[in-house]
Amino acid sequence: MTPFQLSEELLQQVKRDIAAQDNAALQNLLKEYHYADLAEIFDNLFIEEAVYLFKRIDTEKTADMLTELDEDVREDILEALSSVEIAKEINELDTDDAADIVGELSEELQKEVIEQISDSEHAEDIRELLTYDENSAGGLMAKELVSVNHNWTVTHCVREMRVQAQEVTRVHSIYVVNDNNVLLGRLSLKDLLTANEKSKIKNVFIPKVDYVKVDEDGEEVAKIMSKYDLEALPVVDENKKLMGRITIDDIVDLIKDEAEKDYQLAAGISSVVEADDSIFELTKARLPWLILGLIGGLGSVFILEGFESFMNHPSYRSLFFFTPLIAAMAGNVGVQSSAIIVQGLANDVVKGSLLHRLLKEVGLGLINGGALALLVILFGMITNQPTEVSMTIAISMLCVIIVAALVGTFVPIILNKNNIDPAIATGPFITTSNDIFGIFLFFYIAKLFLG
Repeated sequence: MTPFQLSEELLQQVKRDIAAQDNAALQNLLKEYHYADLAEIFDNLFIEEAVYLFKRIDTEKTADMLTELDEDVREDILEALSSVEIAKEINELDTDDAADIVGELSEELQKEVIEQISDSEHAEDIRELLTYDENSAGGLMAKELVSVNHNWTVTHCVREMRVQAQEVTRVHSIYVVNDNNVLLGRLSLKDLLTANEKSKIKNVFIPKVDYVKVDEDGEEVAKIMSKYDLEALPVVDENKKLMGRITIDDIVDLIKDEAEKDYQLAAGISSVVEADDSIFELTKARLPWLILGLIGGLGSVFILEGFESFMNHPSYRSLFFFTPLIAAMAGNVGVQSSAIIVQGLANDVVKGSLLHRLLKEVGLGLINGGALALLVILFGMITNQPTEVSMTIAISMLCVIIVAALVGTFVPIILNKNNIDPAIATGPFITTSNDIFGIFLFFYIAKLFLG
């Protein structure tokens, strides 16, 4: 299938049909498009156009499309709809998606919308999901699933599954429970089809099943599903009662959101923002880290002032021109080390003791620093730089690289152990700290070597 690409021609045609209020033309033009493609079209319309078009498309499509829309566009559309109209859309969605959208509304509007939902069981499920933290297993799960009782016969089981499957978009797994709804295992479709019709499910099902508790952190759920290649994962309460299931599409969305957050943290942005957010929001997200960078820069100034008399020595004044090089190498190495550690922590592959990890970084720093130090010495020979100056710069760079690698490794691991997002370490925090360490080490070592 060729991926959808929104053309200017299609967008302008949609706008013309909206302006002419030609509803028949709009429905004919858009009827074959997937709801995710429709969301892309809506994201490029003015809000008045989007609201008009939204009310002219079949509810089954617009409900799914709501989950794909840009958050700002969705917010504007929902503001233009009545509680009855929103409830009509919510009624078409699975409980997890429905709860996500209802959760974006004000408390007063949430209550109104839920009261307008015609399916009382659906409404009650949404109320329950709203009580969980959005990044927990309970907040990620959907209530729609297929479960069977271990005392049922195969014939009874198939009959009940047909009824339940009508409410489930996709049947990934069949869960087996007892009379108290406690999760016992899972049922293989192959075993069900090949079993005797009068056999009991307790004699057919597979007792081994992976599951998570409702309060499990979303990132941990993602690791479990990734490790065991699961398309769906049942969710239970503290008594192991089956509460719902998490499907792979929900985990992909979570991973995407976490990746965006970590990327922005690594770039020195303190909260998740987008390019089209207000100037105030963008400033609030960026300014704290810029202030940190300013403090680090001022710290470097004080360090340089401390070595002012040394830098004024006629023979060693040229060292000053290597300051940006040393600071840049320290920052780059620190960011490289921390980025690898943060990625490893996210994928749960950073194992072993902290000491072993630090010793490994020392070895890596010696190899990389040694290679770069040789290049610095070679540069000094080509430019007829005094040998003692070249050696000082080379040794300083080697030491700075080792220290930067250690800082870049140590800080994310310590943050992670204290339940602080380690991605915060890969941005200006590491860069600034290593700039200061680098400059201080450079001139301190130079003073020791050159007197």
